Amino acid sequence: MELTSSPNKVQSRKVNDVPRLVDSPLLVLAAPRSFSSVVSTMIGQHPQMYGLPELELFSANTIAEWWQLCSVATFPRAHGTLRTISQLFFGEQTEASVRRARGWLWRRSHCTTAFLIEMFAKKVAPCVVVEKSTTTAYEIKTMRRAHRMFPEARFLHLVRHPRGQGKSVLKFLEQREKDGPVSGRHWMRRLASKPVLDSEFALDMPRPPVPIDPQRAWYTLNNNINEFLKAVPEEHKLLVRGEDVLANPNRGLAEIANWMGLRTDSEAIDAMKHPERSPYACFGPPGARFGNDRLFLESPTLRSERAQSHSLEGPLDWRSDKMGFRPETKELAKEFGYV
Repeated sequence: MELTSSPNKVQSRKVNDVPRLVDSPLLVLAAPRSFSSVVSTMIGQHPQMYGLPELELFSANTIAEWWQLCSVATFPRAHGTLRTISQLFFGEQTEASVRRARGWLWRRSHCTTAFLIEMFAKKVAPCVVVEKSTTTAYEIKTMRRAHRMFPEARFLHLVRHPRGQGKSVLKFLEQREKDGPVSGRHWMRRLASKPVLDSEFALDMPRPPVPIDPQRAWYTLNNNINEFLKAVPEEHKLLVRGEDVLANPNRGLAEIANWMGLRTDSEAIDAMKHPERSPYACFGPPGARFGNDRLFLESPTLRSERAQSHSLEGPLDWRSDKMGFRPETKELAKEFGYV
């Protein structure tokens, strides 16, 4: 499917009542399978915001370094950035515009990754850009790099109950296995078998096979985010439970918009409840098909029924020994308000 956009697409979403600086993006920090795709896209549909696909840029200082990471990645790391350049600088998302975007980006390999995000922000100003790349939370140094590059950025820590998140990880793997066996090097397989308390999780580092238990990654990544956010001013960070937003989007989205200092009227909130209207909420053209979670791209709508309640007590479906959550997992989950 080829996506096109009129030159006035961005202009039509601009508002002038709340001017924003281009160096103040909203960065969503979350473990994978935490409703991050749908929630981030909904936020980006606010008339004063512009939601970007997953750029995966903060893992590198320069675009040249980022290209190197893309060349060895086990997932399509470059797709979100290529789709953004195609949309914002060439006015469409087609196979041809993606080729042009790739060349455009190679010619700027000497630039920092932060400068590229700043270029995107200037293109959509005065809208505030929203960026969500779950790999940002994999290492504390990556989040610190993002904060160093954008010291006025807002950080939204999005969480999901560890039981629901774990089930979603297993569902993702089951869906992928329908297309054939999932390699042990696949990023989600490694995520699901991540060792407990390993604070430096390298996405593309080979690891020996260990039993699948998604709570390991849930704990480590959310603990990484907690540690990083200790250095962020209180007014620049917000904890949000994804289930709360899906179950009561009017209230949850209004609270986020209010925290950002944006409009909270019914028109603005209604726009946020339609993530499927984002130009990135579908599969892209050849050369940049993804840029977001595959399951989200297949069905990019708000589905409140996904906000199921779960308990921290009892055995876990995915453990053959039928053991429950580890004490550290329960303790952290309770800090987020889960029971």
